[in-house]
Amino acid sequence: MNVPSTSHPEIEAVLFDIDGTLITSGGAGRAAWRAAISELHGVEVDTRETTESGMTDPEVARAVLGSVLEREPDRREVSAAMGRYLGHLDETVRDSEGYRVLPGVEGLLTRLVASGMLLGLTTGNIEAAAHIKLSRGRLNRFFCFGGYGSDSADRAELTRCALRRADMVSGGELELSECICIGDTPRDIAAGHAAGVRVVGVATGDYDFTALEEAGADWTVETVEEGFPV
Repeated sequence: MNVPSTSHPEIEAVLFDIDGTLITSGGAGRAAWRAAISELHGVEVDTRETTESGMTDPEVARAVLGSVLEREPDRREVSAAMGRYLGHLDETVRDSEGYRVLPGVEGLLTRLVASGMLLGLTTGNIEAAAHIKLSRGRLNRFFCFGGYGSDSADRAELTRCALRRADMVSGGELELSECICIGDTPRDIAAGHAAGVRVVGVATGDYDFTALEEAGADWTVETVEEGFPV
């Protein structure tokens, strides 16, 4: 376990990724994209064939549409796909047999809030999709700001957006050194570092402990149940 210290009193805000970090949707996102593309283009798709973990929703839409249309989709085509995707996501999340909140998450969030920590989101999900996914696990109640795929298709920029909102919510007194991000992919780690903050890599998604360590995580944990640096 790569955890330099278990006490970091200078940390005031923690920004969480969603899929693979807070919850697993059990394939609900894939199912919603499949239904959306089938409705629009009459083609069955599997997003695992054209995307990878950590991509933002706009990146997923463009990649999937590009594979179906065999060209770069235009703005209206992307918007239509995103709208249909959201239209199905509430149902696919609700009906997913594999949906679950990941080990230790609710306990950690409860503890951090009780300690006065500011909690936010930094996720490739567009904002509406993020809250649909968190709603089933009753996790929305922990987060008062965020940066989303609807803010930017670039993970580093949406992370910067989340940090600006964290500063605003805190009253304009939050330093980057007082913020950390947590995510389950190398993209999360790169985005956090590009935005100027330290990152916890948690091996509850598609990447194992070693891959996250090699990607440069400042701390690496198997789950958030032990060793989380706050």
